[in-house]
Order: sequence, then C-alpha cells, then structure tokens
Amino acid sequence: MAATHDHGVPRAGIRHKRSLIVAFLLVVVFMVVEIVTGIATGSLALLSDAGHMATDALGLGMALAAISAADRATTGGRHTYGLYRLEILAALANAILLIVVAGYVLFEAARRIDQPPDVVSGPMLVVAILGLIVNLIAWRLLRVGAAESINVEGAYLEVLADLFGSVGVIVAALLIRFADWTWADPVFAVVIGVFILPRAWNLGRRSLQILLQAAPEGLDIEEVRSKLDAIAGVVEIHDLHVWTLTSEMDVATLHLVTDEATDPHPVLDQARDLLESDYGIAHATIQVEPDTHTGCAEVSW
Repeated sequence: MAATHDHGVPRAGIRHKRSLIVAFLLVVVFMVVEIVTGIATGSLALLSDAGHMATDALGLGMALAAISAADRATTGGRHTYGLYRLEILAALANAILLIVVAGYVLFEAARRIDQPPDVVSGPMLVVAILGLIVNLIAWRLLRVGAAESINVEGAYLEVLADLFGSVGVIVAALLIRFADWTWADPVFAVVIGVFILPRAWNLGRRSLQILLQAAPEGLDIEEVRSKLDAIAGVVEIHDLHVWTLTSEMDVATLHLVTDEATDPHPVLDQARDLLESDYGIAHATIQVEPDTHTGCAEVSW
C-alpha cells in the first residue's frame, strides 16, 4: 500500500526564481565591466574578483536552468521522479567552479607576491566600489533562498565570495593608492581564495551526499525505525530507505510487517503521519504486509 502526496506550496527553487533572475542580470552586466577594468589596470585582486563574477554568471545561469527544467519536467516516461536532481547537479557544479577559481587565484597570487606588478589603483577602486554595490544587492536577493534550497545556496555562495572579494579589492586599492603597498593586491587575492575554499568544499560535499542518496543530514535512521516499530501491530520493519530528491523534498520507502490480525489501514495512516509530522517526509511509499507473507526477505540488496 502506498501513500503519496502533492505539495501545495511551490518548492524552494521556484519560490526564489525571480530573485535569481535579477541577480543573474546584475552579475552579467557588471562582470563585463570588471573584467575590462581588471585587464586595463593590471590588478590581480580585481581580476580575481572578476573571475568570481564570471563563475557567478555561470553558476546563476545553471541554477536557473536547473529550476526551469525541473519545473517543466513531468514524472512520465523514464524520469519517474522528474528532473529535480538537476538542481543538485547545479549546486555541485557551482562548488567545483568555486574551487577551481579559488585555486587559480591562490596559485597566481603566490607567484606575484615576491614581484607585485604595477597596479592602477584609481579605476580599480571605482570598479570595486560598484562591484560591492552589485554584490550587496544580489546577496540581499538570495539570502533567504540560500537557507531553503541547496541550489540557491550555491549561487548565494558565489555572490558572497564576490561580496568579500569586492571589500578586499577596495582595501587593496586604498593601500596601493595611499601607502604604495603593492603587495596588498596579491595578498587580498589570497584572502578571497582562502575564504571561499572551505565553503565551496562543504557545498560540494553536501551535493554529493544527496546524489549518492545518503539519508538527509540530521536525520537518525535508527530513531525513525524505532518510532515506526512502536506503532501498535507492527512486528518488523525492513527495506527502510530515506533520501533527498532536492531541497525540501525528502522521500522514504519502507516495508511494515504486521501481525495477521492487525487492520493495515490504521497502521498505514499512523506511519504516514509520523513521517510527515516528525521528519517532514510528505512523500512516502509504504508497503504493509502480514507476518505470514514471504518473499521480501529473499531480496539480496
């Protein structure tokens, strides 16, 4: 017997799609300005920030594409769960992009620290201030969504890295302009890279856990099993699986074995209500079978 439910509230990705679109347009426009100015001034810190901005544009674009594709897809044909996992793939791709860019910036900064090049601080400072404004707007747009969707969180981390990058570039430009500390440019590039690497790593780790169908973080499988086993009439539980399809969409499948005299309908209702109320699992496929039934135990995986 199965219990499945439709969600009355749009999932997190859809709820924050408009914010992603606005942030994407802001980032694309400013990315061009920052790259051109970075090349013209010779600033590595500005170019590193422009590199993050470029990954922002790509990352935001992937996030939007994943949300749109998942929203249009149906559960018919081969994609019986739809294309919601595209949002997790976009988050993983964002993490990889951040790691690659941060690694390149660290490598280039180490090469330049001993022999920092001349940097034109005036244009560097103006563009960095404008970048800070753009990033603050994008940060504000995505902040709420990042707490609800791992896909939006990937885009948010991209913007957050740029936000701190812009601050670093501003400080570096001021130090170069008023103290002639040319080493400030590569040093702040290192700070930007070091700031974003662990966050990108954590995002990638969590994305991989979802793709590998691990149980949701913070969910104790043995506790779930124990509570289900405490339902009156249940004598055994097997084939219990819980995984995340995409943000705010956890899924469970399980077999409940009851004694032969037990009415399966109340057992099914209690199990369904327990999973939804205690663990937020609104989509569960539950098979209730009497203890006289045979065959399931012979499944080898």
